[in-house]
Amino acid sequence: MTRERDDPPLRPPRALLLDLDGTLLDDGWHRVAITRACREIAGALPGLDADRLAEANAGAWDDYWPRIEHRWMLGRLSGADVRREVWRRTLRTCGFEDGSLALRAAETFYGLCRDAYRLYDDVEGLVAAARRADISLAVITNGAPDDQREKLRTLGIEDWFGAIVISGEIGVGKPDPAVFRRALQGLGVEAGAAWHVGDLLGADVAGANAAGVGSVWLNRPGASRGEADPVPDLEVRSLSEVVRRLAVERLIHREVEDPPDPATSSGQPDEAHDPGV
Repeated sequence: MTRERDDPPLRPPRALLLDLDGTLLDDGWHRVAITRACREIAGALPGLDADRLAEANAGAWDDYWPRIEHRWMLGRLSGADVRREVWRRTLRTCGFEDGSLALRAAETFYGLCRDAYRLYDDVEGLVAAARRADISLAVITNGAPDDQREKLRTLGIEDWFGAIVISGEIGVGKPDPAVFRRALQGLGVEAGAAWHVGDLLGADVAGANAAGVGSVWLNRPGASRGEADPVPDLEVRSLSEVVRRLAVERLIHREVEDPPDPATSSGQPDEAHDPGV
């Protein structure tokens, strides 16, 4: 757990704004779903090898995703549209031109995606700690509404949050500070009373800094930060470290606001209890 920025010091938050993908949702789901989908789809198409299908799918994503990611983030292209197009390109590369096959492949893949959605092991501990401390929660996520809403529903966590902000529903995404302001407004808290926890320096840390929110970089893999990268208020390797930091910040804050009485903390008896008086 590393404290990065020197000013201003983090204060105990009244609200936590949380990123979804890579922070709450384990981002290994995509790889798992692709592997399973390729095996299942190839098994239903004679003469098609699963490894060949996986290779074609990787190429389709690599070519298509950079072109449309921004439109998907802003809700101009649905997740369903993206999946259909990726699988159309994938199957065409493998010699299959039937559009109905692409639709069925996309549906198969999406079902396997939902099966693979998992929270990281440290998520529920953070949520429980926030509830004990009466800290409000919001989720801020970039993506198409159909994709991001379904992730929240499948994980069963929609009710955890007093505010849910999805870029595709409001037409603007992180790192724009307007996204963070929308979440703060939904919770009824000021920027200085909130921390944002996310795994991406360019989206999460930069956006929180611009919005005046305490920025917590969740650096699960232990990546190095470049000189030109945004500087977080705090760097952690897990959400469990956030829980510990919350406890430390609240303890420090209590001691500053209500310092111990020197007479009682010195270990010396006061006059009223001195047997020699």
